[in-house]
Amino acid sequence: MTSINIGALIETARQAAGLSQRALAEAAGISQPTLSRIISGDRGAKLPEIVAISWATGYTVAQLTGAGTVADRVQCAARATNGSGMAQMRDALLHFLELDDYLDEQAIPATI
Repeated sequence: MTSINIGALIETARQAAGLSQRALAEAAGISQPTLSRIISGDRGAKLPEIVAISWATGYTVAQLTGAGTVADRVQCAARATNGSGMAQMRDALLHFLELDDYLDEQAIPATI
């Protein structure tokens, strides 16, 4: 498994957004030294921090964590037994997974 350098991805997002570390830290509601440690890899980023950085930079949480798109991460789907078309089933599954991913990015927890 490939190790993802979230700090480097956050730094790329910061530069693309045209923000200084101080401006990004302020927009994300974290201290600049903490942001610096996250970017350098000296400290891991917590999910609420990643969500805040996502909002501030316009990047998705998936882009900041290197998770890729939902469609990229889906490896298998159900088999049709009632004559439904596989393409339609895949589209419906991806729709629900994209919705779930969006809710995760917005830090909206799943309810049981």
